Amino acid sequence: MWKDKLKEVIYILENSDINEIEVRFWFRKIKVTKNPPIINSDLSDVSDLAVSSSDQPITSSETKEEFRPKVDTNTFTVRSPMPGTFYSASDPDSKPFAEVNGAINQGDTICIVEAMKIMNEIQCESNGTIKEILVENGSPVEFDQPLFILTYSE
Repeated sequence: MWKDKLKEVIYILENSDINEIEVRFWFRKIKVTKNPPIINSDLSDVSDLAVSSSDQPITSSETKEEFRPKVDTNTFTVRSPMPGTFYSASDPDSKPFAEVNGAINQGDTICIVEAMKIMNEIQCESNGTIKEILVENGSPVEFDQPLFILTYSE
């Protein structure tokens, strides 16, 4: 039965000027495309088109620097395990869980990420010292977004 329906959809597509047909029938979806778009993987031309507000081309290293904190072999990055809202303390009047140059031990709560009204305590995976806090209190975070940079301690 589905083969007959698919043949009908293909016939309609071939005998018309449209490029794509999408049919939904009984919780099933059929999408047929005559000429799929060609994606050019050569990005050398795209960098010439991307222009910032100062009319200077944006290089790939500039955009990567924004999302990747600089680290060395003695540091590690604590990343968000889920999307949500970042909180540095349990409530607005409390002291933050972690401060720059503050020591943190394995298993200590380092921050809270609220997701769907559930407060998820994020714990540190090893001993260290907070080198940098990359997120402001109350700001939204994405999955795997860097939150802290820590320096290992012996």
